[in-house]
Amino acid sequence: MQDSVTAATAAAAPAPETLGGPSKGLRETTLLSRDERLAGRPNLCSDCGLCDSWLKPDMARACVFVRNRAEELERRLFGRNRRDGDELRFGVFRQMLAARMRRPVAGAQWSGMVTSLAARLLARGDVEAVLMAATAPGTRFAPRPVLARTPEEVFACAGNKPCLSPNLSLLDEVRAAGVQRLAVVATSCQVHMLRAAEDSLGLDRLDVIGIPCSDNVTYPDLTFFLEQVSRSPSTIVHYEFMQDFSLHMRHADGSVERLNYIDFPMDKLDGIFPSACLSCFDYANTLADLTIGYMGARLGWQWVLVRTDRGAELLDLLRDDLEIGNLDSAGDRTRGVPRYIGMLAKPPGKPPKPIRRLIAWLQRHRGPRGLEFARAIIEMKLLRNLHHVRTRFARFEPRIVPDYVYRALADYDDAHRAAFGRGVRPEPPAAERSPADTGRAP
Repeated sequence: MQDSVTAATAAAAPAPETLGGPSKGLRETTLLSRDERLAGRPNLCSDCGLCDSWLKPDMARACVFVRNRAEELERRLFGRNRRDGDELRFGVFRQMLAARMRRPVAGAQWSGMVTSLAARLLARGDVEAVLMAATAPGTRFAPRPVLARTPEEVFACAGNKPCLSPNLSLLDEVRAAGVQRLAVVATSCQVHMLRAAEDSLGLDRLDVIGIPCSDNVTYPDLTFFLEQVSRSPSTIVHYEFMQDFSLHMRHADGSVERLNYIDFPMDKLDGIFPSACLSCFDYANTLADLTIGYMGARLGWQWVLVRTDRGAELLDLLRDDLEIGNLDSAGDRTRGVPRYIGMLAKPPGKPPKPIRRLIAWLQRHRGPRGLEFARAIIEMKLLRNLHHVRTRFARFEPRIVPDYVYRALADYDDAHRAAFGRGVRPEPPAAERSPADTGRAP
């Protein structure tokens, strides 16, 4: 899902399709350790499932919310850290392209690249199992972790499940089944945990297909969200926050309902997003072998980032079935992002409907598009999440905010200082400041 100008996704176990309100009430952020099944875990928890597996003792060194080890893991995986430019936002990559399946997979989120790739790995015998999420019976979007062993089981998992899913809990099943060649379709936090614990897995082969994600919520809160934004929430079969600055909701009858970001009822949605997701700095799933999303591509295409040798091999498995397109970029995010910083510091009221219509038109026709849209969205999420950490978990900042965040946001330091009275980077302790820093004579 996304904030008032961007988007989000959703989360956890099956629940009733209709609810009276958010699972914890407005302004009481969901999914903290006081949730019953998460008791005893860190104050920030995305319920990735690692702590439900035999790897729970590794949580302290693997959990991204205990200590973000992204830059250490980058050096291990890629032999280097991010270079200046787009890698600060998108992560280390060797190739970036737009693509889509020539024959889309029925029921898939987009054209079905992830589903097709996972199924092909099994069909070829390259892997013995794929760890991914199916849809829980009796629900439309609630995820159910599965260890798919056949292409048919993979295709049965096709479709949108925008919810937190404890997929890594099935690492016990992987171990018990003696699986040595494993593919994983995973979100950013799950991938961080996997990479940090990879040496303990004892696998001969691990293929990591990353899906970008942001602001997942519990499944009850997803249901509540859809009830607030749709004229017919019970008939929605697919939805996504799109590059045209609107939420697209497809209904069972094939009709598509759209809601501009500027029209979101944020007063009703405040508090439903988990603090873990609001403390994450990896929308683009940067530790995967291959990341497949949509945000950097134009409508109708998928955004693909090849990150490793294995990622290049994975993409080659689909190459003959793909239509390859061009990535482009338009607009100027540096005009809008400073205004967004001001909105973070002092949230504005909702403008009148005619003004909202004008804003939506300007966003769609004059705002950032293509890769510039992806840059803008990711920078806004970095800014928002940095603000959340500093507001709610200030003492965690040195442990969970990687240095690339400050580098990516350096151009907005003046705007940040004007809005918040402090720069993007943490202020050094008073004892370490030079006279120039303090404005006092020595």
